[in-house]
Formats: sequence, C-alpha cells, structure tokens
Amino acid sequence: MSKRSRVFVPAVVTVATVGVAAGAAYMARYRRDDVKEFFVAQALERPAGRMSYAELGQSLERSGILLAQRAARAADTDVNRGILTHIIGIERWGQNRLRVALGQQAFVRDEHHPYKPGAGTTLRELQALLSQTRAQTVELAWRLHDAPPPEGTTVEHNGLGPLTPKGWLRYLTQHADIESRRLRGAKEHPALGE
Repeated sequence: MSKRSRVFVPAVVTVATVGVAAGAAYMARYRRDDVKEFFVAQALERPAGRMSYAELGQSLERSGILLAQRAARAADTDVNRGILTHIIGIERWGQNRLRVALGQQAFVRDEHHPYKPGAGTTLRELQALLSQTRAQTVELAWRLHDAPPPEGTTVEHNGLGPLTPKGWLRYLTQHADIESRRLRGAKEHPALGE
C-alpha cells in the first residue's frame, strides 16, 4: 500500500462517517414526520397488526405481571412515584382513545396530565392503581376482540399521529415496559461488621 492510499482510506472513512451523521441530522431536523411514521409503522403498527386482539390482551396481561413486579420492588422515592404516576396517566389517557375506537365516546384532543393520580398518592396506592389500570386496559382489549372496530379505524395520538386500536394496545404495552425499567429499588446497605 502506498503512502498516498494509507492517507486516502482514513479520509474516505471520515468523510463517509460525517456524511452518515449529517444525513441523520438532516432526517431528524427536516424529515421528522418521515422518521416518526417509520417508527410507528415498524415498532407499533406492523407487530400489532400481526396479532389478534386476544393475543394483544394476553400480552398486556403478561407485561402487567412484570410491571407489577417492578413496581413492587420500587423504593418509595419521589422519582419512582413520578414514574408510576406518569405510566398510569398515559395508560388511562390511552384507554380513553381506545373507547373512541369502540364508539363509546367522542374524540377529545387532550393531554395525559388530567388522568394522572393526585400528587399526594402514596407508593402503595400507586402500585394498586397501576394493577387496576392495566386490568382495565386488558378489559378494553377483550372488548375490542368481541366487537372489533371497522378495518382502517384510527384514533389520534398527540405526538405519534393516527394509531389503529391494535397500535394503541401495543403502544401502551411498550410505553409502560420502557418507563417501568427506570424504577429503582431501595439501596442495599451491608450489615454492620461486613
């Protein structure tokens, strides 16, 4: 390899790396909607579309067990209570969107904040509310199984755009799973003399 080609190869790799980074920055800045649509299609709608409402309900039940276990191990801290409050608020908000898909109520473009438990709610109360809220979401999945909305039904998500009812169920499963991973348990303190 000549001296010239030894300099040329790293320069090409550097230019290619900068080009990929610039392309990603361009996509993030100017093609945000395209990236969002790609995410919704690949991470929510496509996997959910391959499942029945019954399978999505069973998935919600299974993930609800893990969710309750994580919540049970959580230390009683402001951060953990905030995470649980957020998860419950989003799940209740999503339930209302599912009720729209079922024709039980009219669409209202609102935020998840009014659906959150009050600021003074204890950790134990939040743990119980989390399980109750997930059980209500599972119940909605079974209602969708019993009386599925017409094909092509979507309900708006404020940030992600229109989601099918199956997409909503997957979103609620994924959101709670991801957020609950942030919960932290009490620090282990070694006994005196150890």
